[in-house]
Amino acid sequence: MVIVIHCTDEVGLVATISSVLANAGYNIISMREHVDVDENKFFARLVVNSILNPVEIEKQLLSVLPKNALVKVNPQPEKSIVVLVTKEYHCLTDILTRNHFKTLGAHVSCVIGNHPDLENITQRFQIPFKLVSHENKTKEQFETELQDLIKPYNPDYLVLAKFMRILSPTFIRSFPLQIINIHHSFLPAFIGASPYKQAYKRGVKIIGATAHFVTNDLDEGPIITQKITPVNHSFSLQDLIKAGRENETSALAKAMQLVFEDRVFVYSNKTVVFE
Repeated sequence: MVIVIHCTDEVGLVATISSVLANAGYNIISMREHVDVDENKFFARLVVNSILNPVEIEKQLLSVLPKNALVKVNPQPEKSIVVLVTKEYHCLTDILTRNHFKTLGAHVSCVIGNHPDLENITQRFQIPFKLVSHENKTKEQFETELQDLIKPYNPDYLVLAKFMRILSPTFIRSFPLQIINIHHSFLPAFIGASPYKQAYKRGVKIIGATAHFVTNDLDEGPIITQKITPVNHSFSLQDLIKAGRENETSALAKAMQLVFEDRVFVYSNKTVVFE
């Protein structure tokens, strides 16, 4: 059982939390904590033996923690996700393979694409595929159709596995800090379109990928994880793209693992990550 806590820092918090759990008869198997001194914020992730009444423990913790503390006692470790795609297959196939062998840490409820290209590979894994074309529609119409398909699944997270559409603030507000994106660049460098071409022209010595939460600021949401590969003058543009795709797959997989295991805290457009 995982407990995550985010609150204002004060003296004795670790002792206070430990006392609540000990008095209830629960054993702490592991505990990670971090204090942001500048922001005066406290973060903790605890693993305890099975909790019989998560609601009661959450209530007890909230009663002794600072005002406006955020506490989540997680009785359901496996999350549910909906994956959004366009045409590129590398991230999706990695997700589907992990899902098939139950190593994803979540269940893929559905894959939604704005092109039909990845329907076949999705159905091979016996996962529903839904097509929502963006052509000849306003952004509002497209996103309304998208939300209508997503809502019945009530996912914990949406994963943008190379979903090459910019989502509106209205759509993003419907899924606050629930949308995980993989960006084909080592952010904040080379944001926007054609980052590998930008990197190639600049003569970079590393190529990277960034997994982050989606916010209203394009490609500037809180970063979950990043991966890099050293490159040099001998790399062609296609070499950079190939290396980049490997980074994208790896970074997205790592980010999903961290998020699904409740290891990521978001504040002030940045993250605390307990790996």
